[in-house]
Amino acid sequence: ADALRAAVSEATPGRFERLPEELADALALVRDAARACISAFPRAEAGSEPDAAMTQAKGMVQEVFATAERMAACSDADVLWRTEGSDRLPPTLCVAPLQVWGQMRDKLLSDNTVVMTSATLMLGGDFNSLARSVGLKPMPDAEQPWRGLDVGSPFDYRKQGILYVARHLPPPGRDGLVKAQLDEIAELVDAADGRTLGLFSSRRAAEAAAEHVRTALPHLTTLAQGEAQLPELARQFVEDPHTCLFGTLGLWQGLDVPGDTCQLVIIDRIPFPRPDDPLMSARQKAADKAGGNGFMQVAATHSALLLAQGAGRLIRTTSDKGVVAVLDPRLMTARYGSFLQASLPPMWTTTDPQVVRKALERLSGATP
Repeated sequence: ADALRAAVSEATPGRFERLPEELADALALVRDAARACISAFPRAEAGSEPDAAMTQAKGMVQEVFATAERMAACSDADVLWRTEGSDRLPPTLCVAPLQVWGQMRDKLLSDNTVVMTSATLMLGGDFNSLARSVGLKPMPDAEQPWRGLDVGSPFDYRKQGILYVARHLPPPGRDGLVKAQLDEIAELVDAADGRTLGLFSSRRAAEAAAEHVRTALPHLTTLAQGEAQLPELARQFVEDPHTCLFGTLGLWQGLDVPGDTCQLVIIDRIPFPRPDDPLMSARQKAADKAGGNGFMQVAATHSALLLAQGAGRLIRTTSDKGVVAVLDPRLMTARYGSFLQASLPPMWTTTDPQVVRKALERLSGATP
């Protein structure tokens, strides 16, 4: 453990194309120590009850052995990387499969009838992206028979929701939210009189937006993820409709707030993976190497799924109404924009800020 701790702390953050010698030696030491420890566990006597704690402990050591052995092998089928670390967490060594489609196809789909169901399986308007990711070729070239069925939705998205794309704003940059974006957020929140869920690409962006709205609209309550536990923030958000809740990925997928509490969902930018994300960048590179389009197969598909999940926070019942506001003009202007739009619920779409603000004012009761 001491050798591994020293080797991890000395290693450079990011993905390892080749394993540094010191780290390889440390992983081999951990692997061998875990193997010796497993051998040292006493065997249960015949007829005796198994010791549950001993069984659990042995299983944990076996997992250490298997993970250390896998990391030491540094296979091309895996992605191995070291995290940056922070004040709260030390640097961590991580391993993940480069792709999961081989395991899915060989160990599950080839011998079983499988039903996959979700509200966000259709990306770009069909099931091909999902099929490809689990080892099924897109139709009609599929070697294994499969069928995609869109059973529709109980919601009338065109009447219940508006998709607003702020085409007039500048494309997002690396330096966080700019003044034009912050002003747009405040104007939308003001029109909605609170009732806003803000989904941001980073904690820094969520905090900057929350601070700006607090200054511009002090009569509203603005909450930011991290100021309290998520269940407590969600409770405050539900109890007072004149409240905004701003946060990151934890809110994109897990929050269910039906009714008038949430009539505006703001998404600050298309949620592309970070360029330095070790796993996503490795998968994108592998797709390019195989002759595919890594950006569309990995980055755009990942973003489409998150966008669909984020937009899905708005309409939760047949009586909900509201606006999904995307502050990233690339949804309209970029070549991949149509793929992303086809992954979203089929809401009525506009780029006119005045139309959207008037709609929000009517919903909030500010105007008849």
